[in-house]
Amino acid sequence: MRDSRSAMLRGTLNRCPCCGEGRVFSGYLKIVPRCEACDEPLGAYPSADGPAFFTITIMMLLLIPMIGFGWTVFRSDPMTLLIGLIIITTIMTLVLLRFVKGAFLGYLWAHDERDRGS
Repeated sequence: MRDSRSAMLRGTLNRCPCCGEGRVFSGYLKIVPRCEACDEPLGAYPSADGPAFFTITIMMLLLIPMIGFGWTVFRSDPMTLLIGLIIITTIMTLVLLRFVKGAFLGYLWAHDERDRGS
């Protein structure tokens, strides 16, 4: 079995989970079909909705303390707090999604969970 920890770390850092050299993404979230360094078929590992689920879960766990912190420290108008939280949550979600998708791809690669076709 392949090492999950190093594969997930490499994926999080936008590196191929196999060699650690090639890039995982071409663009924001599109996974490259093959690694440019080791020719590993990265496109064969379908992440589907897994990264979105984990990103939403992490963000919901972070949102509760952010609401409490914002409400007690800033004591602003509720609408101002809502708008600020929407902006911060959106930015954090978009940044986190890329890292989570890379880690998820590393996990799938480590456990050899390929798309085997129909």
